[in-house]
Amino acid sequence: MNTPVTDAKDRSFAALIYLFPLVYSLPFGILLLSQFPWLYQFFSPLIAIYGITNSLPFASLIIFFGLWFAVIRNDNVSYFVRFSAMQAILMNIIQILFSLIMSILIPAFGAQGLLTETLSNTIFMGSVVACFYGIFRSIQGEYAELPVLSDAASSQIR
Repeated sequence: MNTPVTDAKDRSFAALIYLFPLVYSLPFGILLLSQFPWLYQFFSPLIAIYGITNSLPFASLIIFFGLWFAVIRNDNVSYFVRFSAMQAILMNIIQILFSLIMSILIPAFGAQGLLTETLSNTIFMGSVVACFYGIFRSIQGEYAELPVLSDAASSQIR
C-alpha cells in the first residue's frame, strides 16, 4: 500500500486501536509472564486494563461493536484508522479462535503440558509482535502490513 497522508490524531488513534488485541492476548501469556517477573512488570498496565475490561460484562463485545460501527463503517473516519481498526478486530478474532482450540487442548494435555504451554506462548508472543508492529507503524503514519491480515482488512473496508 502507499504511504497515507495522516495527521497526528489519526496516527495516535490508529496506534491505540492495537491495544485491543494486545490486551486480549494476555491470557495466553500467563505462564510466560509468571516465569519472567520483569516481563510481568512491563505488561502490568495492560494487565490492569484487562482486569477492568474482564470485570465489565460484555466489555469486549461492546468494544468490538463500537469499533465496527463507530470506526470501520464510518466513512467520515480516515481509511488509515479504519484499516487499523479492522486489522485489530481480525487479530482479536484469531485470538478467539485460538482460545477455542486451547479449550479443547487443555483438558486433553493439561494446562502446563508441553503442547499447550508452547502453543500459548507462541500465540502470546505472535500477538505481542503483531500489535507492537501495528502500533509503531501507525505512529510512523504507515500501514502495518501483516501477511494475510492486511489483505483481509482492506477487503472488508468500503
